[in-house]
Amino acid sequence: MEITGRIKEIFPEKQISASFRKREAVITTLEQYPQHILIEFVQDKGDLLNTVNVGQEVKVSIDIRGREWTAPDGQVKYFNSIHGWRIEQNSPSQENQASANTAPAPPTNLPPLDALPKDNSDEDDLPF
Repeated sequence: MEITGRIKEIFPEKQISASFRKREAVITTLEQYPQHILIEFVQDKGDLLNTVNVGQEVKVSIDIRGREWTAPDGQVKYFNSIHGWRIEQNSPSQENQASANTAPAPPTNLPPLDALPKDNSDEDDLPF
């Protein structure tokens, strides 16, 4: 899955245990009702956040993880987390510039429409 939006916040890395670390970022979606999505980047994926800045538009590839936990009183609870594993800079001005560079240029040496010969014949010269 992917989430596209603007980086609202990037948090410092947290060392959870001797062998586990994570870094979190909040992405605000660019829709009519923006959502603030907290995404975790675990282990070496946290370094991906060093390539982007707050306020930048990005596309983040994510996995949604879910787990079950049984509380000491026996009650079962469920938790979800969103893990980011790739982040791409997504600048609208760069996209528009790229599409403008690949679009063919309109022809500039065509005669005006009123200068074209008019075909008043009702005959169809097609062989079928």
